[in-house]
Amino acid sequence: MSVFSGLSRPLKAAGLALIGLAVIAGVIGGVTALTGGESNDTAQPSQSSNPPPPASSSPAPSSQAPASPAPPSSSASPSPSSSAPAPTTTAPGGAQPTPGAPGGQPGGPQQVAKWVTVRVYNNSTIHGLAARAAEDFKAAGWNVAEVSNYSSGIIPATTAYYRPGTDEETAAKALAAEFGMRAEARFEGIQQSSPGVIVIVTNNYQTAKGK
Repeated sequence: MSVFSGLSRPLKAAGLALIGLAVIAGVIGGVTALTGGESNDTAQPSQSSNPPPPASSSPAPSSQAPASPAPPSSSASPSPSSSAPAPTTTAPGGAQPTPGAPGGQPGGPQQVAKWVTVRVYNNSTIHGLAARAAEDFKAAGWNVAEVSNYSSGIIPATTAYYRPGTDEETAAKALAAEFGMRAEARFEGIQQSSPGVIVIVTNNYQTAKGK
């Protein structure tokens, strides 16, 4: 027996209409529920699409320690002893040069020259004048090695003779300045005589000595 039996025809039609509306509403509700769920799934953002957290504005401290300054180079200050010139070890007062040899020794002319050999010859009329002159020279520090006579000619004045370019020249000039006599280069008659200053004294030696 139907639920509509006993009802009038208009009521049956109304009931059917209501049932149809209910069915349609249910269908529409189901469709809406399905489409709404899909739209919610699409609209909800995925967790993987979340933006990363902002980076910190302060820079991370560097774990690397600052480099220590390099030690000063040992070559900046030179060793005082490496570049300093070695002092000379030559002691003064070495061996004396040969009399008459060029070069001589350092120092004042008279002090240097007094080691040179001096030979004294008498050309005067005064006996023993050469010996007296030799004693005067020795007393002044001169190196008198010979006393003799010169009879090969007449010398006008007491003179100290030397070989040019040797220490005899320095010695003869110093001796002449000290005793007031002349100093000249050797003349032909005594060129080959023994080395040394040759002093030929004449009668004027006493006068020259007093000057």
